[in-house]
Amino acid sequence: MSRFKKSILIVVLILIADQSLKIWIKTTMMLGDEIVVFKNWFILHFVENNGMAFGFEFAGEYGKMFLTLFRLVAVAGIGWYLFKLSKKKELPFGFIVSISLILAGAIGNIIDSLFYGMIFQDSYGQVSAIFPEGGGYSSFLHGRVVDMFYFPLIESRYPDWVPFVGGNPLVFFRPVFNIADSSITIGIFSILIFYRKYFNKVEENDMEPETKQPDKNENQPVEKISEVKD
Repeated sequence: MSRFKKSILIVVLILIADQSLKIWIKTTMMLGDEIVVFKNWFILHFVENNGMAFGFEFAGEYGKMFLTLFRLVAVAGIGWYLFKLSKKKELPFGFIVSISLILAGAIGNIIDSLFYGMIFQDSYGQVSAIFPEGGGYSSFLHGRVVDMFYFPLIESRYPDWVPFVGGNPLVFFRPVFNIADSSITIGIFSILIFYRKYFNKVEENDMEPETKQPDKNENQPVEKISEVKD
């Protein structure tokens, strides 16, 4: 199997895991419902967001549309970049895997944004049905991303002397995220920690102008033809 086919297989497997879990969450839980997996440290907490990774929001309806379109352009660029990298045999396969993880995560959240508004009901106060007769809760490009992983490892309070937040609850790690977010994060950190030099090398090779191949006839000795005198 070629390196490119392996990278596509990685993308497909992550997408299957990501979408399977999201659909299960969406069709079995209402917004805000929780399932405690391990004590109070690992919780499946169902939330939806209109914006970026780890539950961060992106402003307004037009902001949501802009973000989705930007993701589509980014996915096309990453896909082309991955195809190009897969042909460079001098690069370690781990670097290609990292790019594949980023691509899979980006596609996973795009699927939510593109289609979930059309194929699911709202989850406010009810368990959502898939492909409802009356249509979904929104339109194309305006679906909400499903998040569920919540790791409140530390629950405490900020000291009173801390400006602005003193005395408020402190929760670490607060953001709720999904498999797609994790895939993007792992891919980025893998590149930064293990493969940064290869990333720079690829950029340098792309910027180098193509060197002209010497003509086979160049630098060949020229045979002198002596004139024959009558």
